[in-house]
Amino acid sequence: MHLSPAPETWLAFRLSALGDVVLTTGVLEYWRRKNRRFVFVTREALAPILEGHPAIIKTVGLKDHELRGPAWLGLARGLADEYQGLGLLDLHGSLRSRVLALVWKGEVRRYPKHGLARRLFLHTKSPALKRLLEQACVTQRYAMALEQTPPPAGELLPLIRLTPAEQDRAAKDLAGTGRPLVALHPYATHPDKAWPRGHWLALAELLAGRGLAWFVVGRDPAPLFPDHPLDFTNKCELRRTAALLSLASVLVTNDSGPMHLASAVGAPVVGLFGPTCRAWGFYPAGPRDRVLEQDLDCRPCSLHGKSRCRIERRCLSSTSPQMVLEAVEEVLFSGPGPGAH
Repeated sequence: MHLSPAPETWLAFRLSALGDVVLTTGVLEYWRRKNRRFVFVTREALAPILEGHPAIIKTVGLKDHELRGPAWLGLARGLADEYQGLGLLDLHGSLRSRVLALVWKGEVRRYPKHGLARRLFLHTKSPALKRLLEQACVTQRYAMALEQTPPPAGELLPLIRLTPAEQDRAAKDLAGTGRPLVALHPYATHPDKAWPRGHWLALAELLAGRGLAWFVVGRDPAPLFPDHPLDFTNKCELRRTAALLSLASVLVTNDSGPMHLASAVGAPVVGLFGPTCRAWGFYPAGPRDRVLEQDLDCRPCSLHGKSRCRIERRCLSSTSPQMVLEAVEEVLFSGPGPGAH
């Protein structure tokens, strides 16, 4: 009788932000098929998105105060003792993960973050650095912690497993909306990454004029349509948002965490990129995903979208609502509907 080898277990470490953690999930699933399993350490607020993942045997959620100064050193030592003998996968490349690696009692593997190359490209716009950075997206870079050659990006698409109850609630939330159904995420952690608010309002009108239903997700002090029953701004935690997105035919979004949430539940994406760029590696990589961006000499101007713009953020404002509508219709009529992950 043939016996399968015992699963190989690692502790994977990735803290914020939302999109970074979501992007690990497809890599974990790829490794699960190679008989690997994981204890996953992340921030407590992000741990719910990992629930039910078939590659994760345990999630360790850390509180913010546990990640500061001496508290983190003590906790890192505790993790090293508790999981002694496991390999450590550093999927963050931060000072905290370096501290954990220093006290770790086992093998340590890291992914190629290309931090120096990214900063040099940001300031020089060097074509050679651009080519280097675009050789692999972030999911492929994560995979290179354990793989010599990165798998195709299409084999590493993120994965969130929703429960039947979560799916049923989303269906009730969106009952009667009709199909196809366009999700809108008009917000960004850093405001300079956000497509102009007036463009979002115009896009909603264009969608309605085409007979396309829409709903809004995300968190922001100023909801796009505060009195509209299908504006779910500030009303949903992460998994409920993911469940809503699983019923979308397409998501239109800024470069943001929900962009990756949508990919993880099988919804294609139209991503609007401005101060950030494809070379950073965080673009959606699904077969029906679209990235809209402008070819300007000043791009990219930021690693994370925090920069202030002196030319009225033309990288985003010059992407018109009509251009986005055309991209949405291209996605809607190019293949299978929602859930076609």
